[in-house]
Amino acid sequence: MLTKKGKYGLKALVDLAKLGPGETAFISEIALRNNIPKKFLDTILLELRNGGILRSKKGPGGGYSLSHPASEIRIGHAIRIIDGPLAPIRCASRTAFEACDDCADPETCQVRRSMTQVRDAIAAILDTMTLEQFVAAPGLNDLTQDEPMEKRAS
Repeated sequence: MLTKKGKYGLKALVDLAKLGPGETAFISEIALRNNIPKKFLDTILLELRNGGILRSKKGPGGGYSLSHPASEIRIGHAIRIIDGPLAPIRCASRTAFEACDDCADPETCQVRRSMTQVRDAIAAILDTMTLEQFVAAPGLNDLTQDEPMEKRAS
């Protein structure tokens, strides 16, 4: 499940992707436009900068911007920077595998095998989706609202 931190990070990336070439945005502006607590956003943007997705500039005309065109930034990469592995459970992760305490044989565990398929399906979508595609996706505004899914479906 995408954490609130992951959701805020994606909202901030969408915000920055909408800036014109050479434009930057201050954390306070991004936080205000997206209803994200500024202190929490500080941490998220720093992680994205350290992960190579963002760049920051101090002083007048400073702020944050994308370090690459939105067409080159993969959503899966951004989520991994913010939230860690895409796998729903640790034993199904490729990058952060951790055996379960209660599992005698991870290779034959049906739960692990099923969750590995889930991980692969999630990765197949998020690792091919660019930030540019994510921003242009129809219904994106519906997906970023805090309204329950049941209400959106009706």
